Amino acid sequence: MIDDVIIIGAGAAGLMTAIQAAEAGLKVLLLEGQKKVGAKILMSGGTRCNVTNKTISEKDFNSEHIIYVRNILRSFSDVDTINFFESLGVGLTLEPTGKYFPSTNSGKTILDALLKKINSLGVTLLVEHKVKAVSFENNQFTIKGEGFHFNCKNVVLTTGGLSYPTTGSDGVGYRLAQSFGHSMIETTPALTPLNTRDNELKALSGITLEVSLTLLADGKRCFSCRDSFLFTHFGFSGPAVLDMSRHYLRHKGAKQMMANFIPDFDENSWGNYLRQVGQKNPRKTLRAVLIEFMPQRLADTILKKAGIDAFVRMNQLDKPTRQRLIDYCVNYPLDVTGALGYSKAEVTAGGIDWAEIKPKTLESNLSPGMFFAGEILDVDGRIGGFNFQWAWASGVTVAQAIIKKREFSNEQKDH
Repeated sequence: MIDDVIIIGAGAAGLMTAIQAAEAGLKVLLLEGQKKVGAKILMSGGTRCNVTNKTISEKDFNSEHIIYVRNILRSFSDVDTINFFESLGVGLTLEPTGKYFPSTNSGKTILDALLKKINSLGVTLLVEHKVKAVSFENNQFTIKGEGFHFNCKNVVLTTGGLSYPTTGSDGVGYRLAQSFGHSMIETTPALTPLNTRDNELKALSGITLEVSLTLLADGKRCFSCRDSFLFTHFGFSGPAVLDMSRHYLRHKGAKQMMANFIPDFDENSWGNYLRQVGQKNPRKTLRAVLIEFMPQRLADTILKKAGIDAFVRMNQLDKPTRQRLIDYCVNYPLDVTGALGYSKAEVTAGGIDWAEIKPKTLESNLSPGMFFAGEILDVDGRIGGFNFQWAWASGVTVAQAIIKKREFSNEQKDH
């Protein structure tokens, strides 16, 4: 029997595509290579699953064709996502950061609701069905794996990228697309922690604070972000580092990451503040000044690295010492040696090239009837629910495109 749609990959994008297509009466088969589905849904957001964000635009994403991303996001907004999950009986809670989580604070709530829905719609879900090859002949696709093969009119690749390979993201979707002639935008890990060889900073493991990070590439500022920063036993993590990681990894030339540990100040305003303190509280120590803005251990480390006596009083601060303190506080060069890579990356940067895809429907230009949704495409968002929103929106877009294809085909038959 020929299915209307076979979806390869039962993650967020695959589940959403299946639900939308099945609700329109399409016969849907959903194939998952792993024993269990939705691993990333269960593990994301510290197992809480950050479903979407209050404010979403193309500015929160990276892609070689960002205007195409904008159009997909506008077709299914954060409000649409909230309404969709409420229709499944899942309430979402908005946090001050703009992130939406299920009211239960459990990703299992999200996954259970999605699985309950596809079951009610009659979607056939087969786990431990790892697809090895896709071919097209006699006006239909043939999906093959060990011990199985299926035929369909439309195939959707929602296999993810290469991030967290333990969840089954092994790049199979890229290989399947390439077998039909599709090109790739080079992939790298994104939203991944970074390593350092600076043992003094690694010794600060566990300290978290808000920082501003700036990436200089070939001497020019190319990306900046401000968010929470975490010192770890291997290097650096936290939202600011995760958002920075894809930019650091994708720039090939000389690069340097600078940290501002007092992000409410820049070089000039921090210098002015130090001079003011020197005038108002001349006997105050440098250490006492710093610990008003940062954890004590970090303050001690900065002073040590700058070669400044922690107990120097403000009225003893000469100009060269003050400039050194300014640089180490607001313009600190982080020694980054690389990233933890795909094993800890939350998403993959790069992917299937948009140049070979219909931007409004996500259908292949090279093989009509083949569609793409989710992380497999050249799209990656910053941390905060943006990548899940892309999964929901692109899944809906693909399902609607397939539905319209069927309606058009039926009209043709009627005539």
